[in-house]
Amino acid sequence: MHAQRWMWIAWPAFLVAGLLEMLVFAFVDPQDLHWFGQDLDLSRQAIYTLAFFAFWALAMLSSALTTLLGLPSAEVNR
Repeated sequence: MHAQRWMWIAWPAFLVAGLLEMLVFAFVDPQDLHWFGQDLDLSRQAIYTLAFFAFWALAMLSSALTTLLGLPSAEVNR
């Protein structure tokens, strides 16, 4: 049952992260990004990768919260 819940969280989050990656980087050039006023000394591929995992983590957090809120109270309070 836990594996099934994990897939309910991870798979939709993966799809959303891919969509966000395409949408964000269709309008933003990774070489134009700055971090606290400093240029990022990373390749485009590194920025794409880091952004994808950040988007995926945020989407997984959202999916996990939705899954948690959908559980019956008896199961949450065990």
